[in-house]
Amino acid sequence: CQPVRRRPSFEVFVFHVGDKTWKSYDWSQITTVALFGKYDSELMCYAHSKGVRVVLKGDVSLKDIIDPNFRASWISQQVSLAKTQYMDGINIDIEQEVNCSSPEYDALTALVKETTDSFHCEIEGSQVTFDVAWSPKCIDRRCYNYTGIADACDFLFVMSYDEQSQIWSECIAAANAPYNQTVTAYDDYIKMGINPKKLVMGIPWYGYDYTCLSLSEDHVCTINEVPFRGAPCSDAAGCQVPYKKIMKQVNSSISGILWDENQKSPYYNYKDPAGSFHQVWYDNPKSISLKAEYIQIRGLRGIGMWNANCLDYSVEPVAKQQTEEMWEALKPKL
Repeated sequence: CQPVRRRPSFEVFVFHVGDKTWKSYDWSQITTVALFGKYDSELMCYAHSKGVRVVLKGDVSLKDIIDPNFRASWISQQVSLAKTQYMDGINIDIEQEVNCSSPEYDALTALVKETTDSFHCEIEGSQVTFDVAWSPKCIDRRCYNYTGIADACDFLFVMSYDEQSQIWSECIAAANAPYNQTVTAYDDYIKMGINPKKLVMGIPWYGYDYTCLSLSEDHVCTINEVPFRGAPCSDAAGCQVPYKKIMKQVNSSISGILWDENQKSPYYNYKDPAGSFHQVWYDNPKSISLKAEYIQIRGLRGIGMWNANCLDYSVEPVAKQQTEEMWEALKPKL
């Protein structure tokens, strides 16, 4: 039950949202599990037996953290909970809007620093991380002090997915995490002065299913205009689908697996029982491997996924192979 103190040279950060599929994860790779489901003492003990950290989810209203007394109280509660549950730190997941000139801007940075200082002091070897949007350019109006937050914690988990949450061009279905857009954003973080060793790349183990208003012969799928945080269109026009469902559906699709070379992403088209055309964009071992190569070349801290429960952990041979290939894709091949 003792907290984990080792510092791995390469981080594989896993989000776990519940159930017992964790028994089938590739524990030879994992370094941290962020518990975003119910607390599971069996998982915690098993992870520790493998030298893997298990961390809390930290979420709090930004309006509240302007008050230093509230911050101190909240942090104290988190440290106490971590100690009670033999946890190894906390992953702060705050995805609220922040304006650069607002009091929340400085309060958020202060919260991260104070949380890190407190955890490091109270739990030896503990880890404090913060989740940021796929780009530092005020995505979804999340205009944070990215360099200050990076300095204040152990590392940033960059959510390199939902990259169509704000669509400013034409309303068409596109990749959840297109390669060039994804890696350019890391270059932007690094240009700000953030050490690559403070960046862990998040990749999606899910995709988006869009209903097409029209589907052209060259596979352009126009979608409903669903505004989000100032943008006229967004991926909210689609719905999230886990990789395990995608793999069951793709073989019966009308297109089979297609590959978009510009976005370096797989997709396919299908027709629903009502006769409507759909387009599904997702990531697979091929697209993930390209990103894993970039991580190695750029010297990033590691890789992780939202979320580990999206794969099929059954003993069915085809599913078993598909799941193994997704875990294998996390390993840099260079």
